[in-house]
Amino acid sequence: MAPFVFATTPRIVFGAGAIARIGALAAERLGPRVLVVTDVGLLRAGLVQPALDALAQAGIAASVFDPVTADPPEALVADGVAAAKAHEATGIVGLGGGSPLDVAKVIALVAGSGEALAEAYGVGLAKGPRLPLLLAPTTAGTGSEVTPIAILTTGAHEKKGVVSPLLLPDIALLDPDLTLGLPPAITAATGVDAMVHAIEAFTSTSPNANPVSKALAREALRLLGGAIERAVADGGDRAARADMLLGSMLAGQAFANSPVAAVHALAYPLGGHFGIPHGLSNALVLTHVMRFNLPACADAYAALAPCAFADCPEDAQALVDRLEALCARLDLPPRLRDVGVPENAIGMLAQDAMAQTRLLVNNPRPVTLADATAIYRAAW
Repeated sequence: MAPFVFATTPRIVFGAGAIARIGALAAERLGPRVLVVTDVGLLRAGLVQPALDALAQAGIAASVFDPVTADPPEALVADGVAAAKAHEATGIVGLGGGSPLDVAKVIALVAGSGEALAEAYGVGLAKGPRLPLLLAPTTAGTGSEVTPIAILTTGAHEKKGVVSPLLLPDIALLDPDLTLGLPPAITAATGVDAMVHAIEAFTSTSPNANPVSKALAREALRLLGGAIERAVADGGDRAARADMLLGSMLAGQAFANSPVAAVHALAYPLGGHFGIPHGLSNALVLTHVMRFNLPACADAYAALAPCAFADCPEDAQALVDRLEALCARLDLPPRLRDVGVPENAIGMLAQDAMAQTRLLVNNPRPVTLADATAIYRAAW
C-alpha cells in the first residue's frame, strides 16, 4: 500500500439542535470575543439568531460580519479582518454555506497571522498561525467544515484557492435543523455538489489517493443518493436532512485528502464568468466529464454505481446514465445554454479551465484544451 496522509477537523459535533451547544464550545476553544461570519440572507431568515443567543448565554461577546456573497471576492477578506481586529476577536465562527465558511477560514488565517493573502494562494503556502475557528454549515454540499481549502474570486473572474492544513477548523458543528426548509433548487444543486466530491475523490489520481478517502466516498454516496430526492421533495424531512449533512461532510473528508479533478476544473470558470452557483456548475458538467473519463476509470465508476443508487448494477455507464436522470428529476437545468452561457464563450471557458492545473492533475484521464472544449460543447 502506498504511503498517505489523512487529515481532518479534529472535533466534529453532529446532531439535531446542536447549534445550542455553540456557546459552550466557543467558550472552551474560541475565547471571550468572536466574529460571526455569515450572510445577510441567513441573518434575515433567523438562522443566525440561535447561535448568537447561545454565545450570549455563555458570556461571549459576538459581532456579526454579514456581507458575504456567492463566489466571494477576496476584498471581503480584508473587510472581515478589519472587523475582527475592531472587535478584538479571539476566535472566528463561520455559519452558512460554502462561501461564508471559506471566508471565515481565510479571515481567521489573515487576522491571526498578519500574512498577505496574495502570498497564501496555492498549496501549502499559508504560514499561520490562525485564530481559533468553528464552522457550522447550513447547506449540505461543500463539506467546507472539514476541508483545508478556501476558494475566493480574484480580479474580475478568476478563482484562486488557499490550500493548507491551517484552514481545517478546530470544531465542525453540524446541526441538520439548520438545513430544514432549504429551497429545493439549492438542496438539489448542493447535494449533487457533494456527490461530485465523493465521485472525484474515489477516482482521484492524486499521489495521496488513499483507502480511507475511498471508504468515506462510498458511504457518502450511499447517504446522499438515498436522501437527496427525499430532501428536495420535503424540506422538512429531518432524517433526509441528517443524511444529506453527514454525507456532505464525509465527502468533504474524502476529497480533502484525495483531491477533486476535472469536474471542478470545468465548473469554476462557469461561476467566475457567469455567476452560476458552484453546485449547479458541477452538475452541468458532471456527466460529460464522466463520459470523457470512462475509458480510464470504468471499474471505479462501476464500483460506485450501487453506492449511489441501491438498485443500480455495478456498471459504469449505468452510473453515468442514472446521475443524468437524477439531475433531470431534481429539475436542475440540463444545458449550459439554459443558464445563459452563450456558445461563443466555450473557447474562453476552456482556456480558463486549463489554468486549473491544481485540479486537472488529479483527473484519471489527461485533459487537453481540445478535450475541455469538446466537454463544454457537449454540455452546451
